[in-house]
Amino acid sequence: MKTNDKAAPAWATWNFELGTLNSSLLVHVCCGECAVAVLERVRRCGRVSFHFFNPNINTLLEFRRRLTAVQTLADREHLALVADDRYDLKGFLARTAPWDRPARCLACYRLRLGETARVAAEQGFAAITTTLLASEHQDHEAIRRIGQEEAAARGLEFHYEDWRPLAEHGHQEARRLSLYRQQYCGCVFSEEERFGPTRLYVYRGGATGRPDGDGGET
Repeated sequence: MKTNDKAAPAWATWNFELGTLNSSLLVHVCCGECAVAVLERVRRCGRVSFHFFNPNINTLLEFRRRLTAVQTLADREHLALVADDRYDLKGFLARTAPWDRPARCLACYRLRLGETARVAAEQGFAAITTTLLASEHQDHEAIRRIGQEEAAARGLEFHYEDWRPLAEHGHQEARRLSLYRQQYCGCVFSEEERFGPTRLYVYRGGATGRPDGDGGET
């Protein structure tokens, strides 16, 4: 494991809710930005590996950007990564229908955490957790409940901590490391919820013929 000789960041002294940390932890990673937010925290757990399983992410190129960010961070920090690089939009839609909130999000949590629990049990980990817990936009109570259920079904523990105070640290570290930073949760429905109310890329006329937000890239 790589040694970090830098001074501890300010957030390291914050009073988190401390669960029972196991000697081995498989961390479901949703994106590079959330992963780097909790990196130093999860490293205290002993044997730690990342697990990328996010069939919810739309589009294909967005999926690749997020996977590449996680791979880049794992390589940089010498962390093992179990990555499912299949883009399975059809499978995600089939497993999460009907697609209205909150049912869609609950099904998505169960899909991803269930797979992380399966992989963890198969590879001999004692516990799982998820970087979703660093997001202010996620339902923490639902993640905690579903995580505990899926972990228990495999004879594992689910490690819960409220990592939302680390979100800003994650933003800063992602910028410093030039990791991709997404603008919506992941699925096609969350993209619509994020950008639907905006005027981004809506044509308003003009000499260029370009919609707002279009920098002319090809």
